[in-house]
Amino acid sequence: MMKTIEVQLGDRSYPIYMGSDCLHQADLLTRHIKSRQVIIVTNETVAPLYLEKVQTHLQQYELEVVILPDGEKYKTLTIMDKIFDALMTRKFSRNATLIALGGGVIGDISGFAAACYQRGIPFIQVPTTLLAQVDSSVGGKTGVNHAKGKNMIGAFYQPQAVIIDVEVLDTLDDRQLSAGIAEVIKYGLIRDIGFFNWIEANIEKIIARDKGSLIYIIEKSCHNKAEIVAADERESGIRAILNLGHTFGHAIETGVGYGKYLHGEAVAIGTCQAADLSMRLGWLKNTDVARIIALFKKAGLPTEPPENLKAQDFIDLMAVDKKNIDGNIRLILLNEIGKATLPLDVDRAPLLGTLNEYGRSK
Repeated sequence: MMKTIEVQLGDRSYPIYMGSDCLHQADLLTRHIKSRQVIIVTNETVAPLYLEKVQTHLQQYELEVVILPDGEKYKTLTIMDKIFDALMTRKFSRNATLIALGGGVIGDISGFAAACYQRGIPFIQVPTTLLAQVDSSVGGKTGVNHAKGKNMIGAFYQPQAVIIDVEVLDTLDDRQLSAGIAEVIKYGLIRDIGFFNWIEANIEKIIARDKGSLIYIIEKSCHNKAEIVAADERESGIRAILNLGHTFGHAIETGVGYGKYLHGEAVAIGTCQAADLSMRLGWLKNTDVARIIALFKKAGLPTEPPENLKAQDFIDLMAVDKKNIDGNIRLILLNEIGKATLPLDVDRAPLLGTLNEYGRSK
């Protein structure tokens, strides 16, 4: 059974299709392709698994394929140039459609390429990891990393559609599945305590890849993301709460080198740090923080920061963040489980308390 969620953005609105065997339904793709020129961007891991299935639906089109290396460390301007090379070599016009077939890295880099080529060509997201399905493929954030900061170069650019096939998760390794669950837990923490409670009660079924549970968490996550994006497309207000744990997490990813932690793993650690800081500010109870940490651990995720990243390293890295204003570090924290704050300036004393003490051996 297929379900559809509409991301309501006026003339930029688009559907999210989700269910089993969506990749076998050619019309989900072709109804959103407006010209004969199509380019598929994927990576070396996904291509052997799903490229042929997508190509089968596109035999009547002028088709180009770009296969990129797999990994966060390849989410760069240099690698993105391979997409531009292919588009220009084939003389593709601004009516060409780009299909991003892969996880979050492929979606981000392909979406940014689509936003830039001839000042914008249509693109379709076909996410193949849980993290991409519940988060990065929805909402129009595209971009690449820089050595000094994650996702600091990019654009808001909405897809024509998002096509989510839960069956592709069968080939996802356990580590990647857990990384996606980190973003699922985030939605419960920031605005949906009922969803958080449900995840707690059903985490074993999710980890065991029960199809009904997977479809439910994808649907709930996409509903939450779609509502937030519709209310604040360009993150001038409420959309910022989606960054819970991300300022800490991005510092971890940048500080230890892209790819050493999966994005969801870094976000899990960062969310635990944010919970600890929320407790130090008097909002969360010790039992709330323990509950949050326990759920991430049950999901198979790390919860403690890397030993080699010291407090000052975090401060320096967190200073390079899109939420910051006038050099002040601004964070999303939790007033309670199920309710996040908007970005706020944090006093250095409690922040240093978290950075020096949370997860550090005494």
